[in-house]
Amino acid sequence: MKDMNDLPGSAIWKDSELLECVSVVPEVPHTASFSFKAPSGALFSYEAGQFLTLEIPAPGEPGGVVHRTYTISSSPSRPRIVTITAKAQADSIGTRWMLDNLQPGMTLRAFGPAGLFTNAASKADKFLFISAGSGITPMMSMTTCMYDEGQDLDIVFINCAKRPSEIIFRQRLEQMASRVPGIDLKFVVEEPDRYSPWTGYQGQFNQLMLGLMAPDYLEREVYCCGPEPFMDAVREALAGLGFDMDNYNQESFGAPVQEEADQPELDDVVLDDAAKATIHFTQSDVTHTCSETDTVLAAAKAAGLNIPSGCTFGVCGTCKVKKTSGDVHMVHNGGISDDDVEAGYILACCSNPIGQIEVEV
Repeated sequence: MKDMNDLPGSAIWKDSELLECVSVVPEVPHTASFSFKAPSGALFSYEAGQFLTLEIPAPGEPGGVVHRTYTISSSPSRPRIVTITAKAQADSIGTRWMLDNLQPGMTLRAFGPAGLFTNAASKADKFLFISAGSGITPMMSMTTCMYDEGQDLDIVFINCAKRPSEIIFRQRLEQMASRVPGIDLKFVVEEPDRYSPWTGYQGQFNQLMLGLMAPDYLEREVYCCGPEPFMDAVREALAGLGFDMDNYNQESFGAPVQEEADQPELDDVVLDDAAKATIHFTQSDVTHTCSETDTVLAAAKAAGLNIPSGCTFGVCGTCKVKKTSGDVHMVHNGGISDDDVEAGYILACCSNPIGQIEVEV
């Protein structure tokens, strides 16, 4: 994208200047897009995926204001306005004030833009954008920017929401996808809206869905944004499928990263083919040594034991067994309940032993 500083006669907005609200557009329940201009006429220069920090009135709070960070949902290819899209949670203060009070003509102080979650410098040809809820905002900015610039697009765009009526930007995304090849939209909902059939994906995003939505996921650069548990599940799914995590990028709802040194250490389990594990099958009194990358099911078969199994993808639950000691790394696809996991049960088909473990087989 052409640097805004290269445009003749253009001034670039600095955060010493207040932002003036020019529009408030409702999106889905408790969510709106707020667009701002620089009163001076300055243009906005940022990378798609970056964020702004807004200073928002908050009566009753220390100093009478709160500072909240929002990803920019507009595209730097459209530099005359900047837009943030915000969803109010049950305990929201700043976002709730904006939804209830912010109107065109009002001004707010803002700081930024900042952030490292952007594909602006990426050399990848194929992208996989995975988001949940309002985590869709940086993906919208990146997709719109590439669309506006006429790039040869190859994007699988996955967004997860509670219901179809809560998918933010659905119509805008469908409009872009209907005009150019290369934007492949996949929506996942937890449940349909009442009296409105849903024929798309339903349930919790998992490995099986990923394989159906993007069969070539190993060839793509992944960008993920959403609540921390959601991003943890996405990382586990990708790592469990052998994805090169050097091609994985994520942003956090709670703490967008401003500097490289601030990047959090991800404590994902990385299985080592050279690392050895020992499984004691207690009911059979058989001990078997295997690699960490072997599943408990595969180890049992190699030891001459039979654990009933069905799908081998962590869906059906047939291979559920009780683990009595030790640790495993399990990435399942819905075939076991949280209560069973809490009680010590595992699915043998998708559990990798770490160190020494005992199972009742």
